Amino acid sequence: MIVVIGSSNTDMVIKCAHLPAPGETILGGNFFMNAGGKGANQAVAAARLNGDVTFIAKVGDDVFGSQAIELFNKEKINTEYIFIDNKNPSGVALINVDERGENCITVAQGANGNLLVDDVKTLTHVLENADIILIQLEIPIETIEYVAEFCSQHHKKLIVNPAPVCKLSDELLSKISIITPNEKEAEMLTGVAIQDIGLAKEAARILSAKGIETTIITLGEQGALLYANDAFTLISTNKVNAVDTTAAGDVFNGALAVAISEKMNMIGAVKFANAAASISVTRLGAQASAPYRNEING
Repeated sequence: MIVVIGSSNTDMVIKCAHLPAPGETILGGNFFMNAGGKGANQAVAAARLNGDVTFIAKVGDDVFGSQAIELFNKEKINTEYIFIDNKNPSGVALINVDERGENCITVAQGANGNLLVDDVKTLTHVLENADIILIQLEIPIETIEYVAEFCSQHHKKLIVNPAPVCKLSDELLSKISIITPNEKEAEMLTGVAIQDIGLAKEAARILSAKGIETTIITLGEQGALLYANDAFTLISTNKVNAVDTTAAGDVFNGALAVAISEKMNMIGAVKFANAAASISVTRLGAQASAPYRNEING
């Protein structure tokens, strides 16, 4: 079983010619409203790839929250452990996507910011039964630290997708099994500005020195750099025409969790995750862009 712990948002997306500069108003563009949130995106991505997924999250007692749970059920995700927040609204993300597929995102956390340690403590039986636990940084850092401590004590494999990136303590980093930053996130965590593969390797070494077993730095069109057991592997990805990169990292992480739960070796797991992410960027939307298993195997 894959347990995903994280955020659920409603994404409000405008497709525009270019991303607005400060003070600029852009007329024209198409509007979409999609289910999103990094945790939810990763849960859906894993479920569509035939993962056995349980999602731990918190949504508001509102139409966005009820719609999100309904969608998760349709994706065959176990929603038994999604909390309802009676004080805060469901999370919302405002997203602009330009004609090259690049995006900028503003998130109002809402109930996501109220997924507390005390909530997760009531679900230790769920964590104990997990084969792998996947978490991101759109929920309180105290909750993330609690989950990391639990995983360390109970020898559970923990994937941390450090997005949206923030400074993480060495103590937290030492309890992570697998970390999956992109170039900018790796720079924030290590201080190394990644401009080439050599610098990516330097950043990976720094993260490994913190006690992390496996580091995977995603490099966009260049693929992903895997560092495990003191060995580097640069794993390429398929070349595609990107339409929307919004959830590429989330699809990568969901697919990675599935591959690891199926006992693929790490190189095979990253290849599988790259393949899923490369499909997702050819489609608009967050959860809507996640591919199904037959699309990768076909």
